Amino acid sequence: MENLTIGKLARQVDLGVETLRYYERRGLIEPQSRTDSGYRLYKEDARQRLQFIRRAQVLGFSLDEVAELLSLSDRPEQSAAEVKRLTRAKIADIETRILDLERMKSALSALEEQCPGHAGTTAECPILSALNQQAPEPEQGEPA
Repeated sequence: MENLTIGKLARQVDLGVETLRYYERRGLIEPQSRTDSGYRLYKEDARQRLQFIRRAQVLGFSLDEVAELLSLSDRPEQSAAEVKRLTRAKIADIETRILDLERMKSALSALEEQCPGHAGTTAECPILSALNQQAPEPEQGEPA
């Protein structure tokens, strides 16, 4: 089995070398060894691990969550219950973000409808007026 340098591995998975170094600092990947001159050498299975990381990120998992998933994947005898729990939590997080995005879209749509566009000036623009409004001060005891 051929050992890959960090540059060769980075090219194969279309990632930057600095990204691989960052993943190494985060403990997501580690070189098998180093050359006498200090170059990192990775086993072929590092490519599969990096693809796992990228697929998990595309699905919305943070690097901390990816680390948990990798840990579980590294222990195939473990129960899948934790994987399912992490996935359910991610789905709930995505649903919350979707609701937040829908609220933002609704608010922006309402402002956009009120804006006269080319027929008015920026001084009359309700979008800019809304953005310039001062937020209410939090009551005592409420978080800022």
